[in-house]
Amino acid sequence: MKDPMSYIERFCYKHPYFGVKNLMKYVAAANVAFWLLGAINPVLLSYLAFDPYLVLHGQVWRVISFMFYPPSTGLLAFVVIYFYYWIGNTLEQYWGTPQFNIYFFSGVILTVVYGLLMNLITGVRFVLDAQYIYLSMFFSYAALFPNMEVLLFFLLPIKIKWLAAIDAVYFVLGVLTAHPFPVKLLPIVAVGNFLLFFGGDLLRRRPRRASVNTVNFRKESRRLRKEQRDKLYNHKCAVCGKTDTDYPGLEFRYCSRCAGYHCFCQEHINNHIHFTE
Repeated sequence: MKDPMSYIERFCYKHPYFGVKNLMKYVAAANVAFWLLGAINPVLLSYLAFDPYLVLHGQVWRVISFMFYPPSTGLLAFVVIYFYYWIGNTLEQYWGTPQFNIYFFSGVILTVVYGLLMNLITGVRFVLDAQYIYLSMFFSYAALFPNMEVLLFFLLPIKIKWLAAIDAVYFVLGVLTAHPFPVKLLPIVAVGNFLLFFGGDLLRRRPRRASVNTVNFRKESRRLRKEQRDKLYNHKCAVCGKTDTDYPGLEFRYCSRCAGYHCFCQEHINNHIHFTE
């Protein structure tokens, strides 16, 4: 049986212009706009969250507006918004626009469909924002770049995989203490896109990482930035050598199965020998 990811990658290869380019830029802008709206009148935010009961009673805009619900409150929201913008933008550069859009919106669709079904079946009222959509992005980033370091509280360097592990513990506790079954399965369904993209690799205990370790990733990043400064381009295909300067209309992506930090044009992203070291 083929890995479902092979079908997604094939679709993305055949439809290189599918999806919204720089999606997280628009999501982050909407986050800020909704945060300002809530700062003016907190009651207004209650009209943006996903409430299946109210959706089924005419407030259909909630199936879209909840995607842009601010991921945090207070001034900390701007830090969190930028953090998720950075994660989403990195994933889009790494996967390509089509694959990132499929990942993001599949999480939205899974949340909406399961939420509506559970409300129809059980009648239980519950309200959701976009926390699980952002959490699934964070898990994906941690799976691809496990040894990347971030500054916790702007002071303490910590590897992203440990932050993901802490989030995973809170996630499991949230599932166990949430609404009665089967509504409590909603968080798991909401991050189902992560399981779709990485489930096969996790079962084989071979996560599809972007690099072997942090040192190699940083070394390759510095090498590429230096080469880009010298040759005045942002992306170069590791197979044919085409650059975005020579071919401005060509889309470039990073291969998730190659060891290291290797970029390919849309012609060779699914047609190359994977780097092993």
